[in-house]
Amino acid sequence: MKTATRLLLAAALLAGASTAHAQTAPLPSLSGDWSGSLGPIEFTMHLADPAAGPRTATLDIPAQKVQGMAMRFTAPSDSVYLSIAQPAARFAGRRSADGQQLAGEWQQGLRVFPLLLSRNGATGKPAPRRQTPQPPFPYQSADVTFKNEKANVTLAGTYTVPADMGPFAAVVLLTGSGPQDRDETITGHKPFAVLADYLTRQGIAVLRFDDRGVGQSGGTLAGTTSADYTADAQAALAWLRAQPGIRKNQVGLLGHSQGGTAAVGAAIQLNGPDFLVLLASPALPGDEMLVQQSVALARLQTADAAQLAATEKVQRAMTQIIQKTADNAQATAQLLALYNPTGDARKAAELAPSFAAMTSADYRAILADRPAKSLARVRCPVLAVGGSKDVQVIATPNLAATAAALKAGGNRDVTIKELSGLNHLFQTAATGGPNEYGTLEETMSPAVLTVIGDWLTQHTKK
Repeated sequence: MKTATRLLLAAALLAGASTAHAQTAPLPSLSGDWSGSLGPIEFTMHLADPAAGPRTATLDIPAQKVQGMAMRFTAPSDSVYLSIAQPAARFAGRRSADGQQLAGEWQQGLRVFPLLLSRNGATGKPAPRRQTPQPPFPYQSADVTFKNEKANVTLAGTYTVPADMGPFAAVVLLTGSGPQDRDETITGHKPFAVLADYLTRQGIAVLRFDDRGVGQSGGTLAGTTSADYTADAQAALAWLRAQPGIRKNQVGLLGHSQGGTAAVGAAIQLNGPDFLVLLASPALPGDEMLVQQSVALARLQTADAAQLAATEKVQRAMTQIIQKTADNAQATAQLLALYNPTGDARKAAELAPSFAAMTSADYRAILADRPAKSLARVRCPVLAVGGSKDVQVIATPNLAATAAALKAGGNRDVTIKELSGLNHLFQTAATGGPNEYGTLEETMSPAVLTVIGDWLTQHTKK
């Protein structure tokens, strides 16, 4: 499924180093209702945190008809841990200074997502982020649908067109990993809404759309691969080219993270894009990518060289097991020995979903992916941008690999930019860690918006 094939965060199977925080006074009770969302999926967690007696919690996910699911709840110091057994999933976060938010990560199998929970009733529904565009808009905006005929899937999105006289250059926005809506909504931020608004104001028409099975789009992500997402990108590109008032030879793709993989895949097909913008897009071999991510994430938790070396060693062993062992049952047995050498039955049960994901065809495809081979076949102009504090797609090596592959293929219209201080979402960040995304007010740095807008303006002059 798209979540597995396009997600770049490595499995957090090694416990990160934790630091105890001394407290001079008891912390306020966490009792109450806490809400947050992963893209379009809303969570509510009901916490009971009595002064004496055990903590208890339940989970509601209305979109999945989940209500009152029991959770295990612990809160050592200023940390908060909430978990469910089936499917195995866990939230790990910390209290904000005012006690009204819990910023952390939701881990389910191999998937790790930033999640910000806000206390209900204290601050009410969180106000829109400062950069989120608000109507009225100085351009035309319409809800549209288009069809991937080959897959027989209808996709829904938003099409924004400048108010000036056309014809216009145009671009399709492709989201990153996981089930994403057209705005790429995450922890209250709407990066693609911000980006589409900025570009449309610059005179560029923009199409952004919900992933399969998300929002108003049909189909499902279950069982799909990156090839399916590439096909959806091609369908979006064809629809955009067919619209009146669009310059047919100035229609491109902009892909964020694994959306970049889909963009590159479409660029090497017939009737591909006229230009590419790659934001935090992977270029290293898939197995090396996972190792580097795992170490970068671990480095946020510890500076201990031995622990970091152990993380890297286990990750490399994991990738080798999967790549060398085609039989899933045999691979699972070897992974179990690697991650659970003591044979603890409870831990084995907790790890089972991760092992199932690790041995899936999609995850095997990640490990086998060699982006440089596709990049070497791209002939259109390319802008590739990364943030120096990105811990999901490490900027320096991936940008270098992107430049080298494009150059090897003979592409001479290539612009590479590493922007200082920006994370995977292109926010100005302190650490770059995923648990920081929701705590930042900025949705997208003006620096990256300017780089994209200026490059597109230069490459789409009449």
